[in-house]
Amino acid sequence: MEILIVEDEAEIAQLIQIYMEKEGFSCRVCRDGNQALQIFQEQKPDLIILDLMIPGLDGLEICARIRQQPGPKDPYILMLTARGEEIDRIIGLSTGADDYMVKPFSPKELVARVRALFRRSLRQGGQTHTYRTPHFQIDVDQRLAQRCLGNNEFEPLDLTALEFDLLSTFMSYPGRVWNRTQLIDKLWGSNFFGDERVVDTHIARLRKKIEPDPSNPTFVKTVIGVGYKFEDTV
Repeated sequence: MEILIVEDEAEIAQLIQIYMEKEGFSCRVCRDGNQALQIFQEQKPDLIILDLMIPGLDGLEICARIRQQPGPKDPYILMLTARGEEIDRIIGLSTGADDYMVKPFSPKELVARVRALFRRSLRQGGQTHTYRTPHFQIDVDQRLAQRCLGNNEFEPLDLTALEFDLLSTFMSYPGRVWNRTQLIDKLWGSNFFGDERVVDTHIARLRKKIEPDPSNPTFVKTVIGVGYKFEDTV
């Protein structure tokens, strides 16, 4: 697995690199936002450890631009910041970050969170399922999500890796009500350390891509006081 470390403090960047390489990850370090985007375009890392406050483009802008360019290799993004206020965490997650850590942090906990993110993709290994509903079709093995246009015609859905896993989870149990904890365990695994509200952020992002009216969802519905469920009827 390849990790891009975007951190302008040399000592912190070196510390992260040492711990990640001890775990067998391949790492590259850069110290400004513009270089980070260039490396992302050229090398497509599996995961980006992204400091929020860096020279050039800041971490929020980098995260937003990466999520606007989904492709076959959509990286996990773990944000780092010295600012720990709740609003900063919410803003970071709303731009598409998968997890969030506040400085100073434990390098061992950072390693654990990185491994938890990678385990999310490994949990799908070996499956060959296809899920179909009247309006959608998902091939888990090929990581292909499609919308049904009628007359046996389909169009691909442009989903990030997490959005694909989320829709796949919903379609595997239509009508089932999922709370945040269950969705986190299904997608991130039991070692998730982040804010549960990351689920709400990604639900909103998924709705924008599959719902005719995201503000009044037809497919991914909120069950007040409990969580979410997926319904798709003719």
